Amino acid sequence: MPENRSFDQPAGGVGGSSTGSTGSPSAIGAPGNPAGGAGTGAAAALSQTAQEYGKKVSEVASQAKDYVSDKVSIVGDKIKDLQNADLGELANNAKDYTRKNPGQALLISAGVGLLLGLIVRGRR
Repeated sequence: MPENRSFDQPAGGVGGSSTGSTGSPSAIGAPGNPAGGAGTGAAAALSQTAQEYGKKVSEVASQAKDYVSDKVSIVGDKIKDLQNADLGELANNAKDYTRKNPGQALLISAGVGLLLGLIVRGRR
């Protein structure tokens, strides 16, 4: 004999549990239904996930700050060295570097030329 089911509800009822022969659906969030706290649980899980991501972002930002401050100090030292250096010595160092690494020197000079061209062009 065929089973009597409601057309509003799939076989097995809400969440896969059978509702019996009446086929009446149970209300989510109704008193006594454990699924009623699902919204609160999801909000708490979402809040916890947001806090975890916030901690990760602050850690990465701290690491980035340390990295940048290290690099700024290195650049500052290099600038001080360049201010105290003789221009003839710098030119000789550049020539020696170019002789040892011609391909890299060509790429560096092309990049510098491109940047200078963009800077000059942008002022017009």
